[in-house]
Amino acid sequence: MCDDITEADLDRAGVPVRRREFGALVGAGAIASMLPVAACAAGTVKGRDVTITTADGTVDAYFVAPTEGRHPGVLMWPDIRGLRPAFRQMADRLAEGGYAVLCVNPFYRWQKSPVVDAANDFNDPPVREKLFGYLKQLDRTLVQTDAKAHLAFLDAQAEVDTAKGLATAGYCMGGPMVIYTAALDPARVKAAASFHGASVGTDKPDSPHLLIPGTQAGYLFAIADNDDQQNPEEKTRLNAVLDPRPQWHEVEVYKGAMHGWCPPDSRAYNEAAAEKAWGRMLELFKAAL
Repeated sequence: MCDDITEADLDRAGVPVRRREFGALVGAGAIASMLPVAACAAGTVKGRDVTITTADGTVDAYFVAPTEGRHPGVLMWPDIRGLRPAFRQMADRLAEGGYAVLCVNPFYRWQKSPVVDAANDFNDPPVREKLFGYLKQLDRTLVQTDAKAHLAFLDAQAEVDTAKGLATAGYCMGGPMVIYTAALDPARVKAAASFHGASVGTDKPDSPHLLIPGTQAGYLFAIADNDDQQNPEEKTRLNAVLDPRPQWHEVEVYKGAMHGWCPPDSRAYNEAAAEKAWGRMLELFKAAL
């Protein structure tokens, strides 16, 4: 949830600001209790904090996978509030479904995670200004510099089945990042899921969606209702490049779901819509990987 339009929409809807609530929770287990229980297809999972070296520095990240066997790898790009307990738990849940998941701190060049916590509330203007300043610097070149290292990390892990394709999932600002990741290595990245992705299909000549024809991935674009109201042509642009391709794809506006509805610590969290989007992601991964 990283746009002022959504903040205003939530204010009009009377949704309270959940200031510092999640920073006050004791451990990630409290957020885990908010996520719907998923059947564990892969048995026990184990997560660990990891560091990844890129051309620009050292990324702090979280890797989690089933304790037995080899599984398709997934690179998860969080929203503007970055790597935090909610995304660790989302990564855990995906691992329980039989995937080896890497969730990264996209802002490692400037700040270690968490970039938002009890002392740095996203609703405080200076914190928001700082994070948007980071985001403005994350162009395609920097994202692909990072994605190259992240994909190599996944392929180097014993838990990852390199005979199967890799997937990537992104939230909010992570929407364009999944396209950049798929464009970086079309032979390896076979699935890309964007949830309330920001500016994935614009009318500009460098719009991320224009890279899709050069990729081999299947795509899921789950679009927030209020994002669609602001940019109704985005879904048309996405379908225009996706429909001619043979790969699995889906573009859907989630009616009634506001930007940021997927992470359980979001002010806009919508459990029913989040569960639907999660299920569609699993369908994409099943079809593409």
